[in-house]
Amino acid sequence: MASPQYVSPAHIEKLRAELDALPGDPRLGFFGPDSLTWRINRESAIFLGAGRAALLQLAHPWVAASLAHHSNLMNDAIGRFHSTFRVIYTMLFGTRAQAIAASEQVYRLHTGIRGELPSAVGAHPRGEHYEANETGALCWVFATLVESAVLAYEFVLPPLTPAQREQYYAESKRTAALFGIPSDALPADWCAFTRYAAEMMGSPLLGVDDNARRLGRSVMSGVGTWILPPRWYRALTAYWMPPRLRQGFELPFGAEEEKAVQRSARRLAVLYPRIPRLLRFVGPYHEAEARLRGRTPGPLTRRSNLFWMGQPRLLYPQLSR
Repeated sequence: MASPQYVSPAHIEKLRAELDALPGDPRLGFFGPDSLTWRINRESAIFLGAGRAALLQLAHPWVAASLAHHSNLMNDAIGRFHSTFRVIYTMLFGTRAQAIAASEQVYRLHTGIRGELPSAVGAHPRGEHYEANETGALCWVFATLVESAVLAYEFVLPPLTPAQREQYYAESKRTAALFGIPSDALPADWCAFTRYAAEMMGSPLLGVDDNARRLGRSVMSGVGTWILPPRWYRALTAYWMPPRLRQGFELPFGAEEEKAVQRSARRLAVLYPRIPRLLRFVGPYHEAEARLRGRTPGPLTRRSNLFWMGQPRLLYPQLSR
């Protein structure tokens, strides 16, 4: 295993300054309406891949230990979901000032997350020191989000072209920088990125221990909310998981689950594109659209934000002008 590389305050401040120096209207944030980032992440269908991304993250022992000992995921999966996507959506759809403030908030939070692994997992020995602001672990979390978003998007909508995938990945490196990940720590292009993800999924750097398994059950049961993941969603998540990790998380996947995935694929491909854009696109995207028209988000957008983020506005609304 390579030696851990930690994100220092000076390092992430330099990355933020480089982002802020990019040309463009600060009100558009770091992406804007012409970006693949907005086109893909405005889709509510992206959350079809949320369970997969969460489980893949938990398969990294540092991530599982961090969440087991420094979060409320075990008892409030929806609260954890909301707190995560408040930050991510602010980075994607907020102004530059909002995105940078969200980056600062996450870095401060991560600074206090550290400890020792309670048990050996894969290539990680018992007692190994972990920290949340470590480049390798951050790269893996980032990778799960990017890859799962494309997977979910293409499950219900026409597939992206190779050029669009390259563009989306290139844009996503700006989000990575907001988490403290420099471009040179990431695979160079989409093909290299998919190779990295595949290699990680088969490597001993990932593994499922009791912590990860318990947290995974919390995620897949929707603990803390009245919204219970339906059977077809659990089947789809299992379908998208590598077999050894699927087995580690004890996700059933047999003939019935495979049929459920096939049925959902047929139905969603027909029904999802027909959903009115006001409902189909997530509230944070509508809030960004309203901002660019010089308006505040309306009641339907605020309700959508409450559903997806747990609050009616993106973080730091005072910085939205």
